[in-house]
Amino acid sequence: MIRKVSPHITQNEPLLFEISSPGKRAYQLPALDVPAADPAKVLGAANVRDEITGFPEVSEVELVRHFSRLSTWNYSIDLGMYPLGSCTMKYNPRINEQVAGFEGLAWAHPYQPESLSQGAMEIMARLEDALAEITGMDAVTLQPAAGAHGELTGILLVRAALTARGNPRKEILVPDSAHGTNPATAAMAGYAVESIKSNSQGMIDLDVLSRAVTEDVAALMVTNPNTLGIFEENIAHAAGILHGKGALLYMDGANMNALVGVTRPGDFGVDVMHLNLHKTFSTPHGGGGPGSGPVAVKKAIEPFLPVPRLRTEAGQWRFDFARPQSIGRVRAFYGNFGMMVRALAYILAYGGDGLAKATMDAVLNANYIRARLDAHYDLPHDAPTLHECVFSDSRQAARGVKTGDIAKRLIDYGFHPYTVSFPLIVHGAMMIEPTESESKHELDLFIDALISIAKEVEENPDQVLTAPHSTRIGRVDEVAAARKPVLRWHP
Repeated sequence: MIRKVSPHITQNEPLLFEISSPGKRAYQLPALDVPAADPAKVLGAANVRDEITGFPEVSEVELVRHFSRLSTWNYSIDLGMYPLGSCTMKYNPRINEQVAGFEGLAWAHPYQPESLSQGAMEIMARLEDALAEITGMDAVTLQPAAGAHGELTGILLVRAALTARGNPRKEILVPDSAHGTNPATAAMAGYAVESIKSNSQGMIDLDVLSRAVTEDVAALMVTNPNTLGIFEENIAHAAGILHGKGALLYMDGANMNALVGVTRPGDFGVDVMHLNLHKTFSTPHGGGGPGSGPVAVKKAIEPFLPVPRLRTEAGQWRFDFARPQSIGRVRAFYGNFGMMVRALAYILAYGGDGLAKATMDAVLNANYIRARLDAHYDLPHDAPTLHECVFSDSRQAARGVKTGDIAKRLIDYGFHPYTVSFPLIVHGAMMIEPTESESKHELDLFIDALISIAKEVEENPDQVLTAPHSTRIGRVDEVAAARKPVLRWHP
């Protein structure tokens, strides 16, 4: 069965400003039980503003229906799969939210004294220990607020560790299969960036790497599995090359959903890495945050971790600021605490065996998609893939249909599009990551939709080139939207 979404029967929703009518109110307040006062006299005239010009005035029923109708337009992980590659948009179990909502945790204030924060500090300590065990590293900081922030923290740690040795060095190596934030992070940390070409199998070319590692190289930033979904099977050899020249190995852990419980980066030579709690460990993803990007390090780099660090004293948790080699704070307070609660709830609910099973299910799902779509879309690399697979649009492009067109047509079948045109090393990339959340039934619906679109390209390409057809707004001019954005509504 192929799922197609019929056009919605509800009308196009106007803006609240457009349905506004003077004098309407969406609230009703009880009569004052104290004498009325002049706000200007009580608060001071400087602290009282005039009515907001043009503020919408609507009734309660108009307000409720407006936002209820808008909510039916939203696509969410509760409605269907997000096949976005390299993003691990998995389902967030409700137990995570329940635990994070406990009053003592949700309302913990970052300024409250340590004596009243022992439970929160225990949660942080347990999460640090769990992440260290999962990654095979020796210490973890929870401060960074997102993955890219974790990257920057990690490279600052690399710089600090090398500076302590006497030379911070000048250059960071970044494979062409790494995440796009990696070179930006290295540049922000003050390093020059050199791109390392992949070999024909989509992996790091050890000969190229060996020639590139000089006395000026501080580290290699590798995403593993890389953005092709391929595990860098020579990663231990790469680590040996780097360490032999005094350089360090940094791993972008955004794709840890393919490794948890199966293998540990610390065991194959990684010195520093970041994790994305909002990817691998099932905390909310998207919407601008908050996120969390913990950084795990080997023992030699532990002295440089951001302050404060957790320690115990007389059976009580304390924050240790007396760390002279620390790079300092990278985040106000101690990171996004609610994300830590959710991640620990996820880890404890699954347990070690459950985390490994989730990893294997994610790999199985991706390879099932790869096997079923192989006859319909070009697979540029034949190396085994793990949690995601990357096709190209080359077969369809021969008929004038590109990856973006296929993605827009996928919307008509009721699915969120895959990642379009990334990674850049695959022309016309179609990057798909189902995660472990999806059942075979849902995967078959998604696969059947892509097979149907491939057939449409052969028989009626205009059907795809003009998609989407079932949305309230059809294909938009994306170039104009990017170059001439409308940032403010004018009545």
